[in-house]
Amino acid sequence: MQTTFTLTTQGQGLYEFTDRVADWVAGDGLLTLFIRHTSASLLIQENADPEVQTDLRAFFARLVPPTTDPSMAYLSHTYEGPDDMPAHIKAALLPVSLSIPVEDGRLRLGTWQGIYLFEHRDAPHIREVAAHLG
Repeated sequence: MQTTFTLTTQGQGLYEFTDRVADWVAGDGLLTLFIRHTSASLLIQENADPEVQTDLRAFFARLVPPTTDPSMAYLSHTYEGPDDMPAHIKAALLPVSLSIPVEDGRLRLGTWQGIYLFEHRDAPHIREVAAHLG
Protein backbone atom coordinates (compact mmCIF):
# COMPACT_ATOMS: atom_id res chain seq x y z
CA MET A 1 0.00 0.00 0.00
CA GLN A 2 1.46 3.36 -1.02
CA THR A 3 0.50 7.02 -1.04
CA THR A 4 2.04 10.47 -1.06
CA PHE A 5 1.35 13.08 1.60
CA THR A 6 1.56 16.66 0.33
CA LEU A 7 2.39 19.27 2.95
CA THR A 8 2.49 23.03 2.54
CA THR A 9 5.04 24.80 4.71
CA GLN A 10 5.25 28.47 5.63
CA GLY A 11 9.03 28.62 6.06
CA GLN A 12 11.41 27.09 8.56
CA GLY A 13 9.81 25.03 11.29
CA LEU A 14 8.33 21.70 12.24
CA TYR A 15 5.02 20.65 10.73
CA GLU A 16 3.22 17.75 12.38
CA PHE A 17 1.27 15.37 10.15
CA THR A 18 0.78 12.40 12.49
CA ASP A 19 -3.03 12.46 12.21
CA ARG A 20 -2.94 12.31 8.42
CA VAL A 21 -0.66 9.27 8.52
CA ALA A 22 -2.70 7.61 11.28
CA ASP A 23 -5.89 8.04 9.24
CA TRP A 24 -4.24 6.35 6.23
CA VAL A 25 -2.64 3.24 7.80
CA ALA A 26 -4.48 -0.07 8.05
CA GLY A 27 -3.67 -3.58 9.15
CA ASP A 28 -0.22 -4.64 10.32
CA GLY A 29 3.18 -3.91 8.85
CA LEU A 30 6.09 -1.54 8.71
CA LEU A 31 5.42 1.99 7.52
CA THR A 32 8.23 3.75 5.68
CA LEU A 33 8.04 7.50 5.13
CA PHE A 34 10.49 9.20 2.75
CA ILE A 35 10.73 12.93 2.02
CA ARG A 36 11.29 13.66 -1.66
CA HIS A 37 13.37 16.80 -1.13
CA THR A 38 16.98 17.69 -0.24
CA SER A 39 16.30 20.72 1.95
CA ALA A 40 13.82 19.27 4.46
CA SER A 41 13.82 16.33 6.88
CA LEU A 42 11.50 13.99 8.76
CA LEU A 43 11.48 13.57 12.54
CA ILE A 44 9.68 11.65 15.22
CA GLN A 45 9.60 14.09 18.09
CA GLU A 46 7.61 15.16 21.15
CA ASN A 47 4.22 16.61 20.27
CA ALA A 48 3.04 17.68 23.74
CA ASP A 49 5.10 20.82 24.45
CA PRO A 50 5.54 23.26 21.53
CA GLU A 51 8.73 24.56 23.17
CA VAL A 52 10.44 21.38 21.96
CA GLN A 53 9.87 22.40 18.34
CA THR A 54 10.93 25.99 19.09
CA ASP A 55 14.14 24.80 20.74
CA LEU A 56 14.94 22.34 17.94
CA ARG A 57 14.56 25.05 15.34
CA ALA A 58 16.72 27.44 17.39
CA PHE A 59 19.41 24.79 17.91
CA PHE A 60 19.72 23.95 14.21
CA ALA A 61 19.66 27.65 13.26
CA ARG A 62 22.59 28.17 15.61
CA LEU A 63 24.37 25.00 14.48
CA VAL A 64 24.02 25.83 10.77
CA PRO A 65 23.40 29.58 10.27
CA PRO A 66 22.60 31.18 6.90
CA THR A 67 25.44 31.84 4.47
CA THR A 68 25.28 35.54 5.36
CA ASP A 69 26.82 34.61 8.72
CA PRO A 70 30.62 35.14 8.60
CA SER A 71 31.19 31.64 9.99
CA MET A 72 29.70 30.22 6.78
CA ALA A 73 31.91 32.18 4.36
CA TYR A 74 33.62 28.94 3.25
CA LEU A 75 30.48 27.70 1.45
CA SER A 76 30.37 28.07 -2.32
CA HIS A 77 26.74 27.03 -3.08
CA THR A 78 25.13 30.39 -2.32
CA TYR A 79 23.27 31.42 -5.49
CA GLU A 80 19.90 29.98 -4.35
CA GLY A 81 19.80 32.20 -1.27
CA PRO A 82 21.45 32.32 2.15
CA ASP A 83 19.17 29.58 3.53
CA ASP A 84 19.69 27.01 0.76
CA MET A 85 23.05 25.41 1.50
CA PRO A 86 22.38 25.44 5.26
CA ALA A 87 19.08 23.63 4.47
CA HIS A 88 21.01 20.94 2.59
CA ILE A 89 23.43 20.56 5.52
CA LYS A 90 20.56 20.20 8.01
CA ALA A 91 18.93 17.59 5.75
CA ALA A 92 22.26 15.72 5.64
CA LEU A 93 22.36 15.67 9.46
CA LEU A 94 18.73 14.71 10.06
CA PRO A 95 16.65 11.75 8.83
CA VAL A 96 15.01 11.83 5.42
CA SER A 97 13.16 8.56 6.06
CA LEU A 98 11.39 6.97 9.01
CA SER A 99 10.23 3.44 9.83
CA ILE A 100 7.22 3.02 12.10
CA PRO A 101 5.57 -0.28 13.09
CA VAL A 102 1.82 -0.51 12.47
CA GLU A 103 -0.34 -2.94 14.44
CA ASP A 104 -4.09 -3.38 14.05
CA GLY A 105 -4.22 -0.21 11.95
CA ARG A 106 -2.47 1.91 14.59
CA LEU A 107 0.91 3.58 14.53
CA ARG A 108 3.05 2.12 17.31
CA LEU A 109 4.35 5.55 18.37
CA GLY A 110 5.00 6.42 21.99
CA THR A 111 2.63 8.54 24.06
CA TRP A 112 4.24 11.89 23.26
CA GLN A 113 5.62 11.10 19.80
CA GLY A 114 4.49 12.77 16.61
CA ILE A 115 5.63 12.70 12.98
CA TYR A 116 7.05 15.96 11.68
CA LEU A 117 8.31 17.44 8.47
CA PHE A 118 11.20 19.76 9.38
CA GLU A 119 11.31 22.55 6.81
CA HIS A 120 14.78 24.07 6.51
CA ARG A 121 14.06 26.80 3.92
CA ASP A 122 12.76 30.30 4.69
CA ALA A 123 10.16 30.50 1.91
CA PRO A 124 6.93 28.50 1.78
CA HIS A 125 7.22 25.18 -0.05
CA ILE A 126 5.00 22.31 -1.11
CA ARG A 127 6.67 19.11 0.12
CA GLU A 128 5.91 15.49 -0.72
CA VAL A 129 6.38 12.56 1.62
CA ALA A 130 6.15 9.12 0.02
CA ALA A 131 4.59 6.45 2.24
CA HIS A 132 4.81 2.67 1.90
CA LEU A 133 3.11 0.22 4.24
CA GLY A 134 4.31 -3.31 3.78
